[in-house]
Amino acid sequence: MKHVVSVSLGSSTRDHRVETELMGEKYVIERIGVDGDYKRYVALIKELDGKVDAIGMGGIGLYLSVKDRTYIIRSAIPLMKAARITPVSDGTALRDVLEPRAVFKVRDRNIVDFKGKKALITCAVDRYRLAEALVEAGCSVVCADLIFTLGIPVPIKSLRSLDRFARIFAPVVTKLPFGMLYPTGKREEKVENPVKHEKYYREADIIAGDFNYIKRYMPDSLHGKVIITNTVTEANIEELRIRGAAVLITTTPEFNGRSFGTNVMEAVVVAALAKRPENIKKEEYLELSEKLGFEPRVVRF
Repeated sequence: MKHVVSVSLGSSTRDHRVETELMGEKYVIERIGVDGDYKRYVALIKELDGKVDAIGMGGIGLYLSVKDRTYIIRSAIPLMKAARITPVSDGTALRDVLEPRAVFKVRDRNIVDFKGKKALITCAVDRYRLAEALVEAGCSVVCADLIFTLGIPVPIKSLRSLDRFARIFAPVVTKLPFGMLYPTGKREEKVENPVKHEKYYREADIIAGDFNYIKRYMPDSLHGKVIITNTVTEANIEELRIRGAAVLITTTPEFNGRSFGTNVMEAVVVAALAKRPENIKKEEYLELSEKLGFEPRVVRF
C-alpha cells in the first residue's frame, strides 16, 4: 500500500482522506491543513518525512511558469526543503498537463463550446497553461492577477500583456510573504467581499482558476457561468449551485465527493513511479495520468 499526504497551508476544515485502488495498487491519499501556521507546516512535513511515499505541498506553490520563464516563490523554499527523504511535489508539473488537457477534452466532447466566450482567469501567472488552452480553444481572456493577488482593479487582457507583466512584477512579487498574495488558513473559508469585483464575474462566461481565488470575491449570482477549477468540496459545489452556475469542471478527478489539488495528484504519480519530481518528464505525467484514469469531472447544475 502506498501512502500520499498533502500538507496544506489551508484550513483544516477541508481535510479529506480516502483509500482507493489505482492500477491494481492500494493507496491512502489524504490532505491535512495547518490553518496558515508555517511552523506547524514545517513540523508536519518533517514528521512525515521518510514515513510516507510522497508529500504534496498544498496551499502554496514553489513555481510560477509563464511562457518560457519560471519564477520561484521565495517563501515556499523552506517548506519544500523540510523533507530530506520523501519526495515533495507542489503540483506545478502535473497541473501544466491536466489543465489544458481538461479544456480540450470537454471541448472535444461538446460539453463546453469555448469559441467567442470571455474567460476570467483569477491568477493566470499561476495557471498559464490553462490560460493558453482557453485562448487556443477560442476564448478571449481577462487575467485578474492584480485584482485577486494585490487588490488592484486593473485587468490584463491578453497573454502577451501577461508575459510583460510577469517579467516586470514577478521577480518582486515572488519575494513577498505568501499570505499577502493568497488566502490561507481560515481566510479561505469565507467570501471577503461579494460586490467589490462583481463586474468581472458578471462580464465573464467562464471563470477559471484556483477555487480559493474564485471564492474570495464570489458574488451572490453566477447565473449561467462555467467554472473551471479544482480542490472543491461538496460544500463548495453547493455554493456554486445556489448561485446558479451552469457547469463545474474540475481538472482533477473526484474521490468520495472531493476533488483534490494537483499537488496531491502529482504526489500520487511520484509515488506510483517511485521517482523524484525533478526526474519525471512531461510525457510520463501525461501517460500515467491516462493510465490512472485522471479525468476531468463535469457537474451540470
